[in-house]
Amino acid sequence: MRVIPVLDIQGGGVVHAVAGRRHEYRPLSSRLTHSTDPIEVARAFRSLLNCSDLYVADLDAICRGQRQTRLYEALAAVGCGLWLDAGVRSEDDGKALAELPLARIVLGMETLRGPDVLAVLSHYLGPARLVFSLDLHAGKPVCSADWRQDDPLEILSVVNASGVPTVILLDLTRVGTGAGLGTEALCAEAKRRWPELSVVLGGGIRGPDDLKRAADCGASAVLVASALHDGRLTKADVEAVSQWL
Repeated sequence: MRVIPVLDIQGGGVVHAVAGRRHEYRPLSSRLTHSTDPIEVARAFRSLLNCSDLYVADLDAICRGQRQTRLYEALAAVGCGLWLDAGVRSEDDGKALAELPLARIVLGMETLRGPDVLAVLSHYLGPARLVFSLDLHAGKPVCSADWRQDDPLEILSVVNASGVPTVILLDLTRVGTGAGLGTEALCAEAKRRWPELSVVLGGGIRGPDDLKRAADCGASAVLVASALHDGRLTKADVEAVSQWL
């Protein structure tokens, strides 16, 4: 299993995301760096934690469609494989991001306009470049009517049929709260039904015990921000996780 650090970017700086209440987000305060500049925070993750991948949520793109192409290129140059959620809504959005040096393009259910767009992008870009994020709010999917279902497992069935190999289970109400993941049972059932599906969990990590719970339910990686910045997870914890099967 892997720990993938998260950068939540809003208004040009890194913010502390809490429970999906984006209007309340405040500038990052971290033990790893005194800076809120995305490049400096990414460098701190890279140098201090030796991370191989970095998850970036561009909240301005997600909320208002305001993408920052030059910033994405600069972040990719730090040396981490970039997983980018830049609010993909349409086929054109996904195709535009495909031109950038990204490890993975994240398709967040919160913004993606239905399974038809997912199918087109999987065909056009190749499913291996894509990650689908099943965005939840207190356990309920956050999605448009175009999805035509609101059962998480039915949605995952559609995603699996599209060929996309990796999904994120992210409960927005738990992000930055230290309340625990809350998605372990869903992860375990998804792995039971689709053993080859790679499942990444995010939101609410409190410390090493939550990493163990994620591994036990079959997660291949976890997304973490707050617990890295405040020291509840250390470099040693991150390195230890990579040895778990």
